[in-house]
Parts: sequence; C-alpha cells; structure tokens
Amino acid sequence: MKNQYFGDINDYRKYGLLRAILATGNFKLLIVWMLTRDDKSSNGGKIDYLAQHTRWSKYDSRLYYSLRKLLKSGQPRKVSLLEQLNLLVDAEFYSDLVPDFAEERDQWFQKLLERTSGSNLVFLDPDNGLEAESRPYGSKGSAKYVFRNEIKELWSRNKSLLICQHFTREKKAEFIWRKIAELQKITSKSSVFAVSTSCALFLMALQPASRRNKKEILSTVRNRWKKQFRIWDPYPVHITPTRIPRHPSHHAIQ
Repeated sequence: MKNQYFGDINDYRKYGLLRAILATGNFKLLIVWMLTRDDKSSNGGKIDYLAQHTRWSKYDSRLYYSLRKLLKSGQPRKVSLLEQLNLLVDAEFYSDLVPDFAEERDQWFQKLLERTSGSNLVFLDPDNGLEAESRPYGSKGSAKYVFRNEIKELWSRNKSLLICQHFTREKKAEFIWRKIAELQKITSKSSVFAVSTSCALFLMALQPASRRNKKEILSTVRNRWKKQFRIWDPYPVHITPTRIPRHPSHHAIQ
C-alpha cells in the first residue's frame, strides 16, 4: 500500500469489504497497511467515482461520502485520514513503513506480532501480494510482498488472515485458484476462499474456530456489494474442506 492510493476506487471497494466483514460482529481486526514510499507513478488516480454518487454511493453510502469529503478537503492523501474516522469499528492499525532489508524487516515483523495481541483477524495490504521468486526476502523491492514465513507465524498465533493480492499477466481464473491453493497450503486446517474485483484479489484464510463465519461473511458481501465483488469458493459452505478440488467451480456474486 502507498499513501498515494488512498481513497481511489480500489480503496473504496477494499474498505467496503472490511466493513462488511466487521459487520458480522465476529472479528477484532488489525489492519497492516504494509506501507511503502510513494513513487512518481500515476497509480491512485482513479477517483472519478467520487463524482458519480448515484452509481457508487449505494454500496456503502457512509463510506462513500466520508471518502469524498476527505479527498475534497485538499489534505495530502494518506491512510492515517481513515484511521481518524470511526468507519472500521473494532479495528486497530499498524502503519510503519515496510523495509526491504532482512534485519529491518525482522524488526518490523516482530513489532507487528506485538500489535496482534487483541486481534483475531489480520488484514495484510502489500503493494503486490504473496511473495515472488524474483524478490527473495531481504532483497530490494521485497517490501512489496508478504512472505510465507510471516503468514505461517501469524497463523500459528491463531489469527485468521485477509490478504490483498494484485493480478499478474497470468489468466485470471487460473491465477486465483493457484493463489487459493497456495494460501491453503501455508495455513494448515484453514478454510480458504477469495473475493475479487477487476483490479485486486482478496484471499481469506479462516481459522478452524472461525470457519462457521464464512457463510455470513459471503452473504454480507453479496448483499451489500452485488456485482462489485466476485466470490471464489472451492467448497460449498456446508462441506468441510480437505483439499483443493482439481477443477473447482467458482460462485459469482449475483
């Protein structure tokens, strides 16, 4: 995540997803922004939706008008603006910049672990997503990824996980199912599913104790956001997952 993205259309959907999950009343959320420094790209410029209130406010009017007010205020765009509002009830925030190099990254992660004590759900918002072979731990640019060892450690502390993953040039459906399988392999005895937008994938791994909340989460997202999110669920809600099906079928939000 970069501060320059704050409040764009992808953020609106992302915060809306978090609000839908929190509305179930079953989670204490820690938002880990995984902030990296702003760059000179045009990313984050997609804010035209804020001038189209008839089309966009219906999904989450309180969130929509709050974001519109913030971006019209002329203040520099930064995630701390959201932290000051009461839009994400029961959420805490970890906003330290993610370093590239291993020793500093280790320290950053240890501080993160300390912040999880009151949470049972951790949202990780890296620039790119799950680790890639091209950016090993401690290398330049590795701050844009969350690593398997970090996911395993959070999982071992009984935290359910929500992870933002951006798409590559791979065919979208194949990419999504591969990422679902990858996360399930990392998180033993988990219930893993995903929701996607046109630009991003949100992978969720529920701890065994929270597996019963899956149906309510998906129902709330479906009812609030209609076709803005697509659900990728390897298993019918009533089936206990044991493995990823070879040819799973997804369920699109209607």
